[in-house]
Amino acid sequence: MPPSPEPLKTPQVQGYLHRPVGEPVAAIVLTHGAGSHCEAPLLRALGRELAGAGLLVLRMDLPYRRRRPMGPPRPPEAAGDRQGLRDAIDAVRKLTSAKLCLGGHSYGGRQASMLAAEDPTLAAALLLLSYPLHPPRKPEQLRTAHFPHLRTPVCFVHGTRDPFGSIGEMEQAVSQLAAPHRIIAIDGAGHDLRAGRDLSFCPAFLTFGGVVAG
Repeated sequence: MPPSPEPLKTPQVQGYLHRPVGEPVAAIVLTHGAGSHCEAPLLRALGRELAGAGLLVLRMDLPYRRRRPMGPPRPPEAAGDRQGLRDAIDAVRKLTSAKLCLGGHSYGGRQASMLAAEDPTLAAALLLLSYPLHPPRKPEQLRTAHFPHLRTPVCFVHGTRDPFGSIGEMEQAVSQLAAPHRIIAIDGAGHDLRAGRDLSFCPAFLTFGGVVAG
C-alpha cells in the first residue's frame, strides 16, 4: 500500500504528494475545479488510486485558490493559474525523471489543456475530468478555441449526466483534435464524477498514450 500523502509547500506550489511504493513508473500533476481545491474527494481518491498503480501524484492548489480560500477564479487569473501548473510540473520533475502527465477536474482540466496547447513539450498525456465544454444551458459558448492546437494525447472522462456538455457534444468537439484522444463515459455520473467513488476509468487512462507502457 502506498504511504499517506505528504504536504508539499514551496513559494510556488502548494499541495500533496502521493508517492508509490518503489520508483515511479510515471508521474502526474492534478488540479481542481473552479469552486474547489486540492483536497476535493475526487482528487484525493484519484491520488490514492494512481499511486497504487505506481505513479507519483501531485494534487495541487491553483494560484487563485492559494490567494482566496473560497470562490471561483476570475478571468484575468487564468494565465497565472497556468503558470502555477508549470511550476508544479517543474517541482515534480525535480523528484522523478519518469514520464509526466497533467490533468485536472473541470476548470483545472481546461487550464491544463490550454497550457499543453501553448507548450506541447510539457506533458506526455492529459487526463481531463469533466471538461467544462460550455456553461450549463449555454451550448453556444464553447470552450474549444485551443483544441486545434493540442498535440498532446488527451483522455477525457465525462459523466453522461454532466450539464457542462453531453457525450454527443463532447464527441463533436474532440473531432477538432489532431492529437490521439479518447472519451471514457461514466454512465449516470454528473459533473462531480461521483466524487471519486467510481475510478473504473483509471486502467484505461494508464494504458492510453503509453502512460505506463512504452
